[in-house]
Amino acid sequence: MRQIYVGGGWTPSSSREAVEVVNPATEEIVDRVPAGSAADVETAVAAARAAFPSWAAAEPAERAALLGTAAGLLRDRAREIAATIATDMGAPLPLALKVQTLMPAEVLASYADLAKRYDFDGGRVGNSLIVREPVGVVGAITPWNYPLHQVVCKVAPALAAGCTVVLKPSEVAPLAAYAFADILHEVGLPPGVFNMVSGHGPVVGEAVAAHPGVDMVSFTGSTRAGRRVAALAAGTVKRVALELGGKSANIVLPGADLEKAVKNGVAGAYLNSGQTCSALTRMLVHWDQYDEAVRLAVKAAAKYVPGDPFAEGTRLGPLVSAAQRDRVVGYLNRGQEEGARLVLGGTGNPMGRGYYVEPAVFAGVSPGMAVEQEEIFGPVLSIIPFGTEDEAVEIANGTPYGLSGAVWAGTEEEGLAVARRLRTGQVAVNGGRFNPMAPFGGYKQSGVGREMGEFGLEEFLETKAIQL
Repeated sequence: MRQIYVGGGWTPSSSREAVEVVNPATEEIVDRVPAGSAADVETAVAAARAAFPSWAAAEPAERAALLGTAAGLLRDRAREIAATIATDMGAPLPLALKVQTLMPAEVLASYADLAKRYDFDGGRVGNSLIVREPVGVVGAITPWNYPLHQVVCKVAPALAAGCTVVLKPSEVAPLAAYAFADILHEVGLPPGVFNMVSGHGPVVGEAVAAHPGVDMVSFTGSTRAGRRVAALAAGTVKRVALELGGKSANIVLPGADLEKAVKNGVAGAYLNSGQTCSALTRMLVHWDQYDEAVRLAVKAAAKYVPGDPFAEGTRLGPLVSAAQRDRVVGYLNRGQEEGARLVLGGTGNPMGRGYYVEPAVFAGVSPGMAVEQEEIFGPVLSIIPFGTEDEAVEIANGTPYGLSGAVWAGTEEEGLAVARRLRTGQVAVNGGRFNPMAPFGGYKQSGVGREMGEFGLEEFLETKAIQL
């Protein structure tokens, strides 16, 4: 069994229990990691607190150099790590390489650059000197769907800011986090600057969130779990950053390129087998084009054939676990019970073994249905008709979430006007590509705070005024 990483080295967990890591494509056990304990968290926090003063006092250029070296090693090992992600999380290998590994390397490199050029002494206001200082010890709790990217999006800016870190990676797909810990060890981070304790959320995650020695907790996961993290953190009034669920709308306005919008929208719904918090799971189309949009969506979705993550041409891997597969199947059944029409897909396993589901498209979806309101986290697209632009905006804003979205229009100006009306953290207009340097985060129950870029760095900084 693997170990936890505390105080600059690998060490046995105080818990003798293990978490079995399962390949979702084969249902075979591929590894075991410690089911860590509250005592492990105590040790990790103590190491992080001891390391904080000297790391916070280090020159930003020194921190940047270490992060830059780590980014280089991550690129060098990208194929190996991508294969790891394809194995324990199930992402098709090209996606595991390009999105799950090389994009985190780009984000990590961006924080190395930002640490060198960010103005930590923010200038003067009257007779006051304004300085930005690291918040302290950060507890980072990360999910399984992007098991390296979400680690990097928290650890990289925290370290760049001068914080020390206790990471609790997902126990479902933890192996990429182990590979990243090896890289940080190899670059020579001072002992205690980065620590990692694997294990279950109710034990390790809750101990991190509630610990009085943790100054900030940054969590990515479900809205339900985010509420629990926030409640635990409130006991010590620590800072909280939450990146939570989504039910993002893709609005296709009259005058848009319908075929392109639908094809792009299906891709946005099925990315990572639909296990993406910002997935475009609701497609809103005007009544006049609705039937054609459904036809085009079925045509596009049918090309997402489930397959082995390592097989050439696979576009849709398995869901991450049996529990996640059962959750998605439950929504497929519920949607039909509520009157939506399942025009593509079903509930059977197309591969015989593994946690697969067929890609699904629902038509005849009305606002308020469970498949329109609730995050499913699988390859399920709901297509919803609208009559006017105002109605489309109302439907798009009509869920508890506000993480992402898209607008397709005849002109960029028309699309931008609607994008400004959406209560969501990101909007793509006419297929605008994802920008890993732009702030990412949500409105409403999609979370608090932002990740990536300068906004992501500032989440880990306190502001001090020194009167002179």
